[in-house]
Amino acid sequence: MVQITKKYINNFVEFFKRHVSRSHPDFPFYLLIFFALVVFVIGTNLFVELTEEVQGETIDAFDTRVTDYVTSFRTPALNNFFQFVTDLGDVYAYIVATTLAAIFFFFKLKNKKFILQLLGVLILSALANMALKEAFDRARPTIEHMVVVKTLSYPSGHAMSAMAFYGFLIYLVFHIKMSKWLRIFLTLLFSALIFFIGLSRIYLGVHFPSDVVGGFTAGLIWIAFCVVLFNIIDLLRQRKMRYNKMEEEENLETD
Repeated sequence: MVQITKKYINNFVEFFKRHVSRSHPDFPFYLLIFFALVVFVIGTNLFVELTEEVQGETIDAFDTRVTDYVTSFRTPALNNFFQFVTDLGDVYAYIVATTLAAIFFFFKLKNKKFILQLLGVLILSALANMALKEAFDRARPTIEHMVVVKTLSYPSGHAMSAMAFYGFLIYLVFHIKMSKWLRIFLTLLFSALIFFIGLSRIYLGVHFPSDVVGGFTAGLIWIAFCVVLFNIIDLLRQRKMRYNKMEEEENLETD
């Protein structure tokens, strides 16, 4: 996997050197695609290695130490807090969050593209998580569960969806014109939601720490994949628009 990663990155770097300069009109798209590709291939390596460790049952010591440490802080107040936080990673919370984001994108930004992209990231990451759970077939921890769970354990669906949804919102924040301090605030807010939703699953006893790490990694891979895909689509669309414009201008000159 490491050799494959180096190969793809080196090939993309060579492509950059030969075909793309800072003055190139598509430079921002190529740059985003490059960084997303790096995250994708590195994240894939990490996910594969972690999965091999989980399946080989050599990560038990890590899971036990982290779980014992996190659950040692259980108090009635923290129980309520983390039950609330974990609900922010449930389907109803995402319906509310997506609706609010869609209203903002549609009425404030007049941008339907962001709505479709956000929905695509969330829905497809949830479907991917269901497939991964079935493929790895890992049972839940045997400690006390403080919330009801019915699905398999690895990777954590809450962690993966939180990383995919709120992580993609962080990506969109840097594509929307806003003040520097608002951008920083939203980035920190969404990052905190990702972290605490993942932590809540360990605290509540329904996931191993490696489940959460696997979910975060899978969610990050999914964001990178979607960023590459969406930017390639934008790149092709803009090229088509430029081509059509050139054709129109040529036709006008001919007439």
